[in-house]
Amino acid sequence: MDAMRDALQYYGAGAAVLASLLVSLNLGRLWTGTAMAIFVSSSLALIAWGFLNPDSEGIGWQNVILLIINAIGVWRYLIAGRGR
Repeated sequence: MDAMRDALQYYGAGAAVLASLLVSLNLGRLWTGTAMAIFVSSSLALIAWGFLNPDSEGIGWQNVILLIINAIGVWRYLIAGRGR
């Protein structure tokens, strides 16, 4: 169980860093949408990690909200924005 929690924590953090880098490079709509999808996976990992650790529920709840925001980004950049 500890190995799984560690993997969730480090994947979530690493994926967020990668997604942030992609957004900061401003490479266009497709890359920003891809970054938002990576943010979604990061949020999912950190939600799981946060609720599996008794003292980390705040991170879990924060990522529930970030998941919604990131899903809006996926919608905007990858799904609804294809024709733009």
